This record gives sequence, C-alpha cells and structure tokens, in this order.
Amino acid sequence: MYLATLELECTIYTTPYTTKQLSFILVIRSPSKAISSFPSKLVVHRSMASKPGILTDWPWKPLGSFKYIILAPWITESIYSIIVKDAKRWDVFNLAILPLMLWRMLHSQLWISLSRYRTAKGPKRIVDKGIEFDQVDRERNWDDQILFNAIIFYLGNKYFPGGSHIPIWRTDGVIITMLLHAGPVEFLYYWFHRALHHHYLYSRYHSHHHSSIVTEPITSVIHPFAEHIVYFALFAIPMLTVVFTGTGSMIAIAGYITYIDFMNNMGHCNFELIPNWVFSIFPPLKYLMYTPSFHSLHHTQFRANYSLFMPIYDYIYDTLDKNSDTLYENSVKRKEEPPSVVHLTHLTTPESIYHLRLGFAYLASKPYSSVWYLWLLWPVTLLSMVLTKIYRRTFVVERNRFDQVRLQTWAIPKYRVQYCLKRQKESINNMIEEAVLEAEEKGASVLSLGLMNQGEELNRYGEVYVKKHPQLKVKLVDGSSLAVAALLNSIPKGTNQVLLRGNLTKVAFAVTFALCQKGIQVIVLREDEYEKLDKSFGTKSEDNLVISKSYSSCKVWLVGDDLTEEEQRKATEGTLFIPFSQFPPKKLRKDCFYHTTPAMQTPMDLENVDSCENWLPRRVMSVWRIAGILHALEGWEEHECGYTMCNIEKVWEACLKHGFQPLRVPIQSKS
Repeated sequence: MYLATLELECTIYTTPYTTKQLSFILVIRSPSKAISSFPSKLVVHRSMASKPGILTDWPWKPLGSFKYIILAPWITESIYSIIVKDAKRWDVFNLAILPLMLWRMLHSQLWISLSRYRTAKGPKRIVDKGIEFDQVDRERNWDDQILFNAIIFYLGNKYFPGGSHIPIWRTDGVIITMLLHAGPVEFLYYWFHRALHHHYLYSRYHSHHHSSIVTEPITSVIHPFAEHIVYFALFAIPMLTVVFTGTGSMIAIAGYITYIDFMNNMGHCNFELIPNWVFSIFPPLKYLMYTPSFHSLHHTQFRANYSLFMPIYDYIYDTLDKNSDTLYENSVKRKEEPPSVVHLTHLTTPESIYHLRLGFAYLASKPYSSVWYLWLLWPVTLLSMVLTKIYRRTFVVERNRFDQVRLQTWAIPKYRVQYCLKRQKESINNMIEEAVLEAEEKGASVLSLGLMNQGEELNRYGEVYVKKHPQLKVKLVDGSSLAVAALLNSIPKGTNQVLLRGNLTKVAFAVTFALCQKGIQVIVLREDEYEKLDKSFGTKSEDNLVISKSYSSCKVWLVGDDLTEEEQRKATEGTLFIPFSQFPPKKLRKDCFYHTTPAMQTPMDLENVDSCENWLPRRVMSVWRIAGILHALEGWEEHECGYTMCNIEKVWEACLKHGFQPLRVPIQSKS
C-alpha cells in the first residue's frame, strides 16, 4: 500500500498492520484544526515500510543484543595502544570514539526520560495522543545508528590519516563546519527529504519513520539502514572537509555530532521548550532553528515542514505548514494537565528505576525481571539511590486516558525494603499524605493506593489520612473489594478446597469469608491464623474453615508475602499458586503453575499504554489501580479504605461493564 490522495478534505496513508488487518491514518488538512484535538483513535500504523526496499534491515540484526561485539576488535586495539605506546604517540581521535559513542547514548537517554516526564505532566505538550507498545518495539534499535557511526569513524580514522592526531580546537574549522551545515547539508537534506515522500520511496523506506505519529526523541533516528547511509553521507560533508583541509578539531567533530543529536532529539520530544522571548529578541531565528511543534506538524501533516533543523528552506520553497506559528503559540501557553485519578505507587528495588517508564523504554515495556547487564550500571544505580534520598517528593511516572478519566501514576521515591523499616514509617506516611493533599489541590476525584502504600501497619489501609483530614474531597481507594472479586474469579471452577498461606491482610480475611460462604473449604496450617479467621467470621464458617498440617491434600493455594521456599517445595505437582498480595511469590517449581498478582486485562480504549506495571504482562493492570478508575467512572462518593469494603459483586460488575477482563490462564514456572 502507498500514499493515496482522496478528492475530499483529507489524505489517507494506508499500510497493512502486523496482524494483516488494513488500517489507515486520516490527516485533516483544515488549517483551523489543532493537532492536539485530533481524534486519538484514528492513528494505527504498522512497524515496517509497506514494501521494504533493499538495505532496509541493519546488517547486524541477526546478532540481536550482542551486536556491540562488532566493535570489539577496534576497542581492543585502542586499549592495547594505550598500554604499549607512549602518551605522545596516542591517536587521540581513535581513543575518543568510544567515549563519544557512550556520550551519545547517555544524551539520548536523558532526552527520553525528560520527554516522557514532561509529556506525562502535560505542560507545553504538543500532541495529546500517547504511544503504544508497537512503537516501543519499533524504536528499540535506536542505538543502531550510533553503532554504525562508530564503525565508520574507526574505519575512517584507519584509512584517512588526516583524521588522526587532530587538535582539540581550531576556530576556522568550527566556522567552516557551521557554514557547510547551514548551506549544503541543510539544502541537500531538504530535497532528499522531499524525495522520500514520493510514494515509491515512502512506501519502501520513509513510512517506517512516519509510523510514529506521536514522536519521542529517539523517533528521530528510527529509519531503515539505507536512509542512514545517506544521512551520514550528508553529515560527513563538514567533517570530511575540515579533515582534508587540515582545519579539523575534536570540538568541531564531536560538537557537530552532539548538535545533530540535540536538534534531532529536541525536534521529536513532543513538548515545546523553546521560549517565546528567544524569537522576540532575535526574530530571524525562526528561519534558522526549528521547534518541536514545527517538526511535529511534519509527522501529522506529512506534506509540509521538510527542513532538517533550519526552516528557511520551507519558507523559500513554500512548503511551510500555515499552522506552524499557531501550534507553537498554543503549545507554549499550554498548562499542566490536572489528573482526575491518581494512582500512588513506589519503587521496588534499586534496579526498578530502569524499568520505570521514565527509565529504559524497552525494559519498561516488558514485565519486571532481573537483567544481568544492569549490574554494569551500579554507579548509576548508586547515584539514583542517593538522589531518591535527597528528593523527598512524589514524581509523575505515567499518564493514561480512559473514556473521560485522566489517570496519572505517581511514585514515591522509596524502595520496598524501606517500607519494612520502622524508622521509615513516619517519612513514608508524610510523603503519602503530601501526595493525597497535592492530588486534592490539583482537582483529582480519586487517589488509589498501590503496592505497600496501603499497609495495615503503615496507615491502616489509608484510614489515617481520612481521619486526619475529615473534609477530604479526593476519595481514597485501596482496591481491596476488586482484589477479592478478582481472586474469587481466578479460582478454577469445580474447586472445593483451597489452602491459605501468607500474612492475613484485609484481602485475605475477605476472600476467605467469601469462599466459606460459597461452600469452598479453606485450609489453614497455623492455629493462630485459624483463631483470627474464626473469630472474625463467627459461627458462619465453622464447617468450611479448617486447620490441617497436610500440604498435599490441596492443589489450589492462596498465598501472601511470607510464603517460604520450604513450603513451596511441599506442594504437590500441578499446584496452582494464586497470590492475594501485591507482590508475586518467587517461582521455584517447574511443575507448578503461578497466577499473576490480582490483575485484569485492560480494554483497548485505555490510551498511552507503553509500559508494563511492575511484573505484570503487557496491557494488564493491577486491580488496585483499576479500582481507582472505576471509582471515578461510576462516580462513587465513599472512601474505600480502612477496614471497610465496597460491595464485591457491584464492583465486579462495574469492572466488566467498562471492558476490563479477568485473566484466565496461569503461568507455568520456567525457573
């Protein structure tokens, strides 16, 4: 499929989606139509060009995550030269290639984190629609172009002696680089870019880049391999010129590459960060530097704003989108978006910061698990722990929209282990209370408490905040009612007995009572647990609540946080472990099955889902988070915290009514 123009008020780009379904992007050409008001459900795109041309894939694609092994010979040679050669004979440019590559990766990652943080909060955001998992997967290989450039630099330094032993600074070389970029590079790029939008090249190459309607900084480098060859040839014009004329310097080359990365990342960050006063002081700057909103129009309108970084060529050849100034002014003035629902979570392990949506995008798009190479980042991990100790306020992690509900997820900069320390109790409670009051100030109607933010020993499931602030308008939700409903529907049909193991939380009491009422026998192993449960239930559960010392009589276990490894090993083959806590048990048995923590599949109407919630699969959300959304959708006016619960059947029916679906398939351990 390729570009087709209707004789109406729109242009349609059609590409087959990965599931072979036909989908399209409708681009409105009306000048008065604001980009941010485009219907969010119109945009569906596939992850590759519709007719991939030659040199689409990167040569090292089969290597996967081991692609950096390609650089091993050159890096080894550089290290060897440092060891055996005198410092005066070191090839400075050769030694600078690896640090430059690492700097470029760090530079891009900083832009990713900043962009995701700012677009989650909302101020100066340009396009409202969020991104999805397909875009994250498509943009996973954003570092390929850095690897490609490093290979070219190593080869160039080896076969072009003029590039060796260049000085740190030469003024004439810097000036030449600037002039050559403003002239030949920008001019040639403009016409090459226009050529890429011809249907022949667009369908084979450039449509891959335009699959991302809502851009992220790394979208800037998501192109087929063939395109990157041409781009590097263009950007090499200034660098080769200064090398061959003897005017090159480290600052000229490294600075030019950093400038390209900076402008590329800025133009695709989806929030406007160029202040209006800059153009007021120097009006001609609008012809020499583009803005994020300027390039955003190119990704939504397609047939406009082709320039690289300098819009002057769009002015000269009349391809400037007439909405450029209006969109810029509207984006600059845009205020922070107030949430209607806030979900309050926290960090789990020191490495979990990389799995946040603000961290490594690809890791965040997969269920949380330990990754060995993160140990290489221990200095960064240690620094992040220091920063979380200094920064004692919640921060916005993610935003979603469902129907009319604007959901924001906030995280408390505390780790799971800190919630277990008594000396941290006051500090954590203060931060939770501040988050509650901040949510109220921002106009949120509901705040749901996730993970350990609702512990009984910490704050009695959130009750302390309601008692301390009796006039609180924002409703606190601990999600226990929906958790019980999800657990009841996770137990296989025909089950007549379950084994209960773990800390007796509010959810454990409620689900045990509900099972006994249904005639399902609940087995406990400890006498103190039996007495607590029996005392709370009265005589209604005498026949169905039993105490036993046997582990082998039951194949369905409801488990909490203190399930030991020894107890797991006593389970019979084929046992199904269903956690009722917010943290999953360690999967030790290959011959057993493990259900997720209480969670549900989200409807496709839930927007901006591009990360996994902790250890849950894609597009699966914990019931504690869903409960807050339901509270807002249904307009319920009561708090669900402390030792009170909502009607379980009512909550479950509301959940299904809004399109959330239960998880039916348990996961067999692979450990």
